[in-house]
Amino acid sequence: MDSKATFRQILAVGELRAIWFAELQSILGDQVARVALSVLVFQRTGSATWPALTYALTYLPDLIGGPLLGGLADRFPRRAVMVCSDVVRAILVAVLAVPGIPLPVLAAVLVVVQLANAPFTAAQAAVLPSVLSGDAYVLGQSLLKITNQVGQLAGFALGGAVIAVIGPGRGLAVDAVTFGVSAIVLRLGVRARAASGSGGPATSTLRRLSAGARTIWRDRRLRALVGLAWLAGFVIVPEGLAVPYAAEIGGGAATAGLLLAAHPAGIVLGVFVLGRLVRPEIRLRMVGILALGAIVPLAAFWFRPSLPYAAGLLVLSGMCAAYQVTASTTFMRLVPDTERGQAFGLAGSGLIAVQGIGLIAGGLLVGVLGSPATTVSVIALAGLVVAVPATWAWRHVAPLHPL
Repeated sequence: MDSKATFRQILAVGELRAIWFAELQSILGDQVARVALSVLVFQRTGSATWPALTYALTYLPDLIGGPLLGGLADRFPRRAVMVCSDVVRAILVAVLAVPGIPLPVLAAVLVVVQLANAPFTAAQAAVLPSVLSGDAYVLGQSLLKITNQVGQLAGFALGGAVIAVIGPGRGLAVDAVTFGVSAIVLRLGVRARAASGSGGPATSTLRRLSAGARTIWRDRRLRALVGLAWLAGFVIVPEGLAVPYAAEIGGGAATAGLLLAAHPAGIVLGVFVLGRLVRPEIRLRMVGILALGAIVPLAAFWFRPSLPYAAGLLVLSGMCAAYQVTASTTFMRLVPDTERGQAFGLAGSGLIAVQGIGLIAGGLLVGVLGSPATTVSVIALAGLVVAVPATWAWRHVAPLHPL
């Protein structure tokens, strides 16, 4: 690859095509499954709390899985780790599709499914530099990030309509099939490589986690970026309450799917606008303001907006939430190369965890307040209280020029 790689060039690499296709169809299946789970639990409980708590279970296990299971990608061949993770998830999601599965069993299986995601994600990230190098590697990472967001958009937009037609049980079966397809594509399309290392004892894992925490804590810029990134815990609440909110405004599964699609659509639009129209040094300075902007529109849910207005607020929130792309790439460039895996793994696990905590908080609070709309707005107001000092901190440490 030359120094100025293009999407056409990287997609000409067979291994990258296999990784990309597996990611695309798998994320589509995952989003359909998230809608299916929310609808299934809401139908069986009639409660706005339980769908949000179930949705949170698709996030929280990564807090444990990321630090403890991500190392499997170094101890075993990475293609094997990805394929085995997919096979395990295909079998377990098929279990979730069994009619009448008790809700406690559903929750337990869902936790294990999400735990299996950690080694897959680590192996995928670790194998990519072996497939692409230089500018092609950077572009390959961008392609996977764009695919993830577009996949969420399409999966949520279609998920509600699909679930309305085939039902939540069959929707989960669709997700199981996508994991099976992903396993086959990766097995046939990615070259076998030897394991990169032996991994080391458990104490080594603890030392690595401690080193990652020190790396972040001793740099005010990294601390500020992590604080801004973790505001996602407030922004994600409407996702967990999409199904009960749709019911609150007189809609069904299709309405919930459109609400779930609105935020990823805003992120895709925001990434495009920031990348094409805003200079890199200005994007750096805007990170804090955009973090506030991702939360402010959600406070307007207090007025219980109808579908078009609610979707518009979520699109606006998503456009501002595109700051996460600038925050993550800046974080990676600030961290020394020898410590990137440690620091990014810790920050990434925390990001997923705060999203799960936000979903749980939304699920519990809606049980008290009785209104998904009021719950979203109250949590947004709390988020602004946290976001203001985080934005102030970044304003005083942000680099003046791109790194």
